[in-house]
Amino acid sequence: MIGRKIVELRKKRGMTLSELAERANISKSYISGLERNINDNPSIQVINKIAAILEVNVTTLIESEGKPQECIESEWWEFVSELKETGIDKNQIEEYRTLIEFIKWQKEKMTE
Repeated sequence: MIGRKIVELRKKRGMTLSELAERANISKSYISGLERNINDNPSIQVINKIAAILEVNVTTLIESEGKPQECIESEWWEFVSELKETGIDKNQIEEYRTLIEFIKWQKEKMTE
């Protein structure tokens, strides 16, 4: 699970295994083992280093399969994570619903 996410994010950023290992200061063989799910219990320090280099939250790497964020595109999950980091909570997002509905309406009008 964590290995698949590391590979996906690494490739999405155009980074080789060697680059990730060097930038995170973790051995290439260890990261390779993580990506192939051989090393399936990394320390939080290792996860923190990898997450920092891949520019994601630690939770993005460690959350288990079947969680709602697995059902949506990673860009949306990262967007929601950024909102949370800025201090915007779920209730405040509701306030933006009107704006979102307006944008959807506007987009529909453009396609007519």
